[in-house]
Amino acid sequence: MTSLDKPTTEDTSADDARAVTEAALFEAFGGVRGMVETVLPGLLFVSIYTVNKDLHMSAIAALAVSLVLVVVRLAMKDTVKHAFSGVFGVGFGVVFAMMTGNAKDFYLPGMLYTLGLALAYVITAMAGVPLIGLMLGPIFRENLSWRTRNPGRKKAYTKASYAWGLILLGKSAILFPLYWWADTTQLGWVLVALKIPPFLLAVYLTWVFLAKAPPPIDVFAEMEAEERAEKEREAARAAGTTDVAGPAAAGPEDVGRATTTGRHRRGS
Repeated sequence: MTSLDKPTTEDTSADDARAVTEAALFEAFGGVRGMVETVLPGLLFVSIYTVNKDLHMSAIAALAVSLVLVVVRLAMKDTVKHAFSGVFGVGFGVVFAMMTGNAKDFYLPGMLYTLGLALAYVITAMAGVPLIGLMLGPIFRENLSWRTRNPGRKKAYTKASYAWGLILLGKSAILFPLYWWADTTQLGWVLVALKIPPFLLAVYLTWVFLAKAPPPIDVFAEMEAEERAEKEREAARAAGTTDVAGPAAAGPEDVGRATTTGRHRRGS
């Protein structure tokens, strides 16, 4: 291997930063399993409804598979936040559809949530507190340090939030007209088709922005280091007090005896 082939320290640190970013994004958004849990209930609903046009059977099947995904997560002692979010989303869709008798309303709560989330991303980015930074800060162990101490990461989080907001707004711009003009099966299949690609695009752009940003400030490590330093200072103060207290504890006789001994030595 020549010197040109050897990886430099900068290359290694950049690779480490990318790996940390990938791991954090994987944890935040659930990875492959999270995507499956997001898509499967809606896919099952539209598949059954396409075959038999039975709203009740389609809704019950979608809700049942969401509950099964939660049970699987619990059995594996894994995080259930993604599965639980799916259950709540499907549950609201089932309630809406059952109340109105319109199968398209099964998709309405999710569509409204997507639109609200898109606006939240854009508004928080404009306000200087990008939502994606609030979500990923604890995962990167930096909390909100990026707001005041790491302007490069704040800029990256702002870009990522705008990307998420615009992508979700584009998705909403496609789905809401279909809600009014298309039938249930058409809307359902388009919605299933738009579940993963926009999500992957937003995650990829987030990874690009953060991989080029400065590394996060590990505030947890800082707090732990400060605690250790404080304990060391306390130990040093305690040791210093003991050293000072030693001579001070000597009685008057000891002091006098030491003084007399000193005189005898000088006299000799």
